[in-house]
Amino acid sequence: MDAPAAPAWFTAAVATEPDERTVRVKGCDIHYLRWGDVERPGLVLVHGGAAHAHWWSFIAPLLLPQHHVVAVDLSGHGDSGRRPVYAVETWADEVMACADDSGMQGPPVLVGHSMGGLVTIAAGSLHGERLAGAVVVDSPVRRPDPESEEGERGRMFRNPKVYDDLETAVRHFHLAPPQPCDNDFIVDFIARRSLRRVDAGWGWKFDQKVFLRDRQGIDDYLADIRCRIAVFKGQHSDLVTADVQDYMDELLGRSSPIVEIPAAYHHVPLDQPVALVAALRAILADWEHSVPKKQPRAAS
Repeated sequence: MDAPAAPAWFTAAVATEPDERTVRVKGCDIHYLRWGDVERPGLVLVHGGAAHAHWWSFIAPLLLPQHHVVAVDLSGHGDSGRRPVYAVETWADEVMACADDSGMQGPPVLVGHSMGGLVTIAAGSLHGERLAGAVVVDSPVRRPDPESEEGERGRMFRNPKVYDDLETAVRHFHLAPPQPCDNDFIVDFIARRSLRRVDAGWGWKFDQKVFLRDRQGIDDYLADIRCRIAVFKGQHSDLVTADVQDYMDELLGRSSPIVEIPAAYHHVPLDQPVALVAALRAILADWEHSVPKKQPRAAS
């Protein structure tokens, strides 16, 4: 099966191959991708649940040459190792370890999508003094609702299947939560990098136990975040609703930028990657230049 036709910007981006590196964190090998000059300001991109670092492979090159960019495979995802138990605190440690191992010269900005945004929030609370900022992309922090959380936990990924061949597996790839996505070329690219050979054929790279973690505590981490933060949301997202946005504002207790990405659903990096890059460039430029210089006093 031929891959769907892709626009020139996408083809050029994925042709910019990253370095692949591995760092050991708390007994587990963590794989990550790296692009650009290590002396440039650092960005660390963090994928969502059941995803992997290549969700950023067509976005990271668009952030060059202004930045040195790293995309992490969290443990239990992609080409990283697996753990008996997963927690956002451990994933936050992995993100920081990859930033350190990559050779970044100063505090990086973390950019996390969905579950990766929750990891970014935890890192901003636990390691905020080591960060230049955090951007969370359609990552809902809801008022506590244990019944709904328990009902949703792992439901979409409870019985991951093994397929006889790669093309059959690719045809069964779907986004979770379900949503439309017009960019078939991106979905195909992601799907092919979400699979690995196993004894019986082709299976998904993620560990289904990543969804069995304790989800408590994110509220406290957001309220205690120790670095600059911006919140991005998809215009048509069913997750970051007005109520969720209000609750996140309440926890932050301050005015933080909230950027709506037009025509995007929850999976913003797949729906509107160029618009996401433009929004990131704008927020990062503002963070670099928004501190006013002291003006000389007028003569009396």
